[in-house]
Formats: sequence, structure tokens, C-alpha cells
Amino acid sequence: MFNFNKIKKSIVFIGFLPFFSLSFAGAYDDFFRAILSDDPRGVQVLLQRGFDPNTVNPEGNPALMLALRVPAPKVVDVLISWPQTKIEVRNAQDESPLMLAALRGQLDWVKKLVDRDADINKTGWTPLHYAATGGHVPVIEYLLDNSAYIDAESPNGTTPLMMAAMYGSPEAVKHLIQAGADLQIKNGANMTALDFAQRGNRPNNIELMQEGLRREAAREARKKAAATSQPTPAAGR
Repeated sequence: MFNFNKIKKSIVFIGFLPFFSLSFAGAYDDFFRAILSDDPRGVQVLLQRGFDPNTVNPEGNPALMLALRVPAPKVVDVLISWPQTKIEVRNAQDESPLMLAALRGQLDWVKKLVDRDADINKTGWTPLHYAATGGHVPVIEYLLDNSAYIDAESPNGTTPLMMAAMYGSPEAVKHLIQAGADLQIKNGANMTALDFAQRGNRPNNIELMQEGLRREAAREARKKAAATSQPTPAAGR
């Protein structure tokens, strides 16, 4: 015997599917349109209706990453503060939201992301590499204060100091050196931070590197002198 009630429910459900698909498609378009126009109210309304804040655009970029890249600062604030937003997402280049915020020098976003447990010391390229590249001293200082590894090595062995030397500001280079960055490290191409500064034709950064190396050499010389000047214990004592 046919179960007419069951058939009726199936017909209703099948009839609902096109409406649901159209509804989602409309919300999807509205969501990314709101991001591109930096419309926080539009994004918030959709999120309150249950739209997933981690939805990716047709190019595969998570919403938060896209908002950071646009940039859409008002939408970024909404997405970071939204409880369901996944902070530890990656794009195709293995970049995280924290890395993009660090590259832009957006200390406020960096702090909010770290407060939501963003990974400061992710493997490979790190937020500190990106902050150093942009020459953003306040972000560099904040990351170091929150246990960022100062000599973190990228997949090819490049350190934050190397990136600062070639692309960043003299202030960023100086801060990293004073914070204890290793000037002697070589990356996979056998290049030091000084080599990076020279390749980037950055006279101020070259001078800072050379001064840092001179000071290191002087410290080593003093250590050796102190060690050799220690009195030798008398024989038999």
C-alpha cells in the first residue's frame, strides 16, 4: 500500500530544493558583495541568519582572508569577533589571517587574532617574517613579546631579519638586531642578512648589518681576551 503522507512530504521537499538553492546563491552573492564593499551591516545580517562566516569565494579564499586582502577593515572587525569564524585558515600560499594583518602593520587586528589563539609560530613563513617584510616595528615588537621565534626559518631557511634587510625599514632591522636576531645565519642560497641588504640595495640596512657584525666581533674578542687572561691554577693545588 502506498504511503501517501510520505509521498506528500517528498514532493514538498523536492519542491523546496530549488527555492533553497536560489536562496543560498543569493545569500552567497550578497555576502561576498558586502565584503568587497566593506559593508559590515550586510555581513552581520547574513551571519545572524546563519550564513557560514568561513565560506570561501569562487577562487577558494576564505571570507576573512579576502576581507584582509581587499582590505575591508569594517568587515574584518566583524569576522574576527564572530565566534564561529575560524581564525586558523590558510589560503593557497599557506598564508594565515595573522600573516596578512602583520604584513599590513595592523596591530589592532594582530592583537585580536592572537587573542583568538592565532598561531604565531606556524611552520614555514611566519607572521614575524611578514611584519619584518613590511617594516612594522610595533607589530614586530608585539609578536616578539608574545613568544614569536626571532630566527624562524622559512622553507628555504630565510629569517625575518633577512626579509627586513631586503624589504623592510631600517627601524625594523635595528629592532630585530637589538632583540637578538642572528646575523650569521645563512639560508638555503647561502645568503646572510647582510647579503639580502646588499642585494636589495638598501644602504641604511647594510650599514646597520655591518655595525651589528662589528659589535658581535668585538664581543667575541672580549670574551676570548677574558678567557685567556684568567690565572692558571698553580700545579699541585
